Amino acid sequence: MAVISLNGQKRERVGKGGARKARAAGLIPGVVYGHGDDPIAVQISARDFQLALRQHKGGNAIVSLALGGSSVNALIREVQYDPIDHKVLHLDFHHISLDEAVEVKVTIHLTGLPTGVKDGGGILEHIVREVEVRCLPTAIPSALDIDVTHLNVGDSVHVRDIVAQDLTVLTDPDTTIATVVPPTVIEEKPAEEGVAATAEAAEPEVIAKGKKDEEGEAEASEKPEKKEKK
Repeated sequence: MAVISLNGQKRERVGKGGARKARAAGLIPGVVYGHGDDPIAVQISARDFQLALRQHKGGNAIVSLALGGSSVNALIREVQYDPIDHKVLHLDFHHISLDEAVEVKVTIHLTGLPTGVKDGGGILEHIVREVEVRCLPTAIPSALDIDVTHLNVGDSVHVRDIVAQDLTVLTDPDTTIATVVPPTVIEEKPAEEGVAATAEAAEPEVIAKGKKDEEGEAEASEKPEKKEKK
């Protein structure tokens, strides 16, 4: 993985007020932490940041961040976006050494069309979309490709099936990454049966009501009439 050069400057004013002031000036507030150093508040040109990362694919971008007369190598650990306009609100840089291994999460990319989907009508379910790995910063892949062409209905691929060089996969090897499941079959009763069942269900209510009315009339007729007193 290539190291991206990025210019920045230390931020004198911290807190929400300082962050708002930086954004108003077209800058992105951030912080550099890790590697046993005290956290450093920084700010980066929003335009420079967009241009620097335009050609980067995947996550885990590594930057050489120039801060005045010094520079640090860092992983971009977190990018916070505004939920409305999607502008970058804040950056977290993790200070690293290029010759020391780091632990990061890498995206899983499935390739190919499973045989069970093409010939068996199955459905491919992508269950786990990233795994944790340990490697040197410059060996971090943009993604890990897994071929699923050979999968039939009922077959799966697991973390143990990942083949990659220069890294160690830390996620449980028995974790299922993807599987091909049978198609869902919904059984429906014929319309005639449904109509007949509805008619049968409704018929007893009509009979019961009629019977009740007839019984009520019978009881009324059997009651003696009251004689008027003279």
